[in-house]
Amino acid sequence: MVSKVSVKRRAARVRRKLKAVANGQPRLSVYRSSKNIYVQVIDDTKGHTLAAASTLDKDLQGKLKSGADTAAAAEVGKLVAERAKKAGVTAVVFDRGPYIYHGRVKALADAAREGGLEF
Repeated sequence: MVSKVSVKRRAARVRRKLKAVANGQPRLSVYRSSKNIYVQVIDDTKGHTLAAASTLDKDLQGKLKSGADTAAAAEVGKLVAERAKKAGVTAVVFDRGPYIYHGRVKALADAAREGGLEF
């Protein structure tokens, strides 16, 4: 089992590398639980959330069979891309946090890219 310390250390390592290459771009941050997936577009200079989406949104509740599969993650990716474009964001830095870029995290990123966000 992975300890909480190692998970936090891994997430911090990923964020530290992102800040080095971000050049002021907003960060697309992913949180994945066992039943849902959540994503935010965060402006780190101001400390504000510009757009957010999750499998718990009212827009997606009826469409999804489950909140914990790649199809749900893809829908969330499309929704956050749409909301980010509405907020005036076209380019972001992808923050996968402590999660491996595979499965639900990859499906979300691919759908956001197809939705018009640039990584």
